[in-house]
Amino acid sequence: MKAKHLTLSTLFLLATPVASMAADRIVHLPFEQVVAEAQKDGKLDGSVKFYLAGKQPVGKVDVVQDYAYTSKKTNAFGKKDEETCSWVLQSALISLQEMAKRADANAVMDIVSDYNDTEYRDGEKYECHIGFLMSGVQLKAKLAKVQ
Repeated sequence: MKAKHLTLSTLFLLATPVASMAADRIVHLPFEQVVAEAQKDGKLDGSVKFYLAGKQPVGKVDVVQDYAYTSKKTNAFGKKDEETCSWVLQSALISLQEMAKRADANAVMDIVSDYNDTEYRDGEKYECHIGFLMSGVQLKAKLAKVQ
């Protein structure tokens, strides 16, 4: 019994550094595709529009909140990158939609990925960090009323 316990403990300790270092990647994926998917599935209701940095809504824009921030993570173990990143971005968008509604805004604009305070700006893609067990998306944006 003692030998079995010692063997299992040794294997766990040897695997821990490998697990912590494994699969630490950054990917950039299409933003609009995930927004459309979330709207189709009813996760986003369409009352709030989303604009990545570099894209502007048409009409008169009144920024009601300069800084909205969300950080979401999800289980990535055994899942494809696109699947887990889409899931976590949808969660972040739902959070931003709720913030916008509470602020009486109908747009979330100037959206940038802001993982650990490092900005990634792209008019087409968002940044997703994928680790051994978790995937994460961090976004910051402005909430606005567009007329």
